[in-house]
Amino acid sequence: MGTQQFTGSPEDADLTRADSLAREIFSDIANKWALLIIECLGDGTLRFSELRDGVEGISHKMLTQNLRMLERNGLIERTVYPTVPPRVEYTLTEPGQGLRATIDGMCAWTHRYLGDIEASRHRFDA
Repeated sequence: MGTQQFTGSPEDADLTRADSLAREIFSDIANKWALLIIECLGDGTLRFSELRDGVEGISHKMLTQNLRMLERNGLIERTVYPTVPPRVEYTLTEPGQGLRATIDGMCAWTHRYLGDIEASRHRFDA
């Protein structure tokens, strides 16, 4: 699994610029549903209904929108099998697997500091 070199302009990779491609991508993937879908797909290929069951609380519409966005950004691959009814499966691509490693780190951070955050919220709300 090799790292690919960025070939766009420096402005495209600058998260501080409102018009940068990097900021657009970051905005796409930095939502709760995208992160949860990627985490759910981390263990392997799943069908739509399996994803919906694996991401508690997501609506059919939100799952569809996020799967399309993740596919557009090259983070998941959608495979349609010509059966009746059609069978559709989703799997993480190499970039999607790379993002999952980051999400795993965020999950570990959450587990480590959950008690601290909860205590801080109680102090703040008091």
